[in-house]
Amino acid sequence: MSAMELTSSAFADHTVIPRRHSGEGENVSPPLAWSGVPAEATELVLLCEDPDAPGATFVHWLVTGIDPGVTGVAEDQKPPGGLPWPNGFGRVGWSGPMPPPGHGPHRYFFRLYALSEPLPLHGHPGADDVHRALEGRELASATLVGTYQR
Repeated sequence: MSAMELTSSAFADHTVIPRRHSGEGENVSPPLAWSGVPAEATELVLLCEDPDAPGATFVHWLVTGIDPGVTGVAEDQKPPGGLPWPNGFGRVGWSGPMPPPGHGPHRYFFRLYALSEPLPLHGHPGADDVHRALEGRELASATLVGTYQR
């Protein structure tokens, strides 16, 4: 697999996500930029998940069908060409970090995938559904990790 890079001007890898982007702040999605998308990619998928959530990995943002020629997304915007899906809160689009108070720092994995074909997702897919659907379709990926605690 080729290497892609995913960054944000709002926070560096493995640092705190600003309150502005959290569920207790303005709840706006962070700006993201990426590079290294393989030329043969037919679509990009953006997934933000919290594996530290009580119970199961929690989806904060899932967008499929992103145009592979796009190199990023501005703050509080939908990635160009993308189809936003319901998140773990039941809302379509971004819903920022809102871990239980006193639960310690949670990690939020922003993952960008370059795919050879569209994902066969339906309904209200969870993180496990997305990861299963990615199998055999992934050309490259990149990860950016932010943290947040209340």
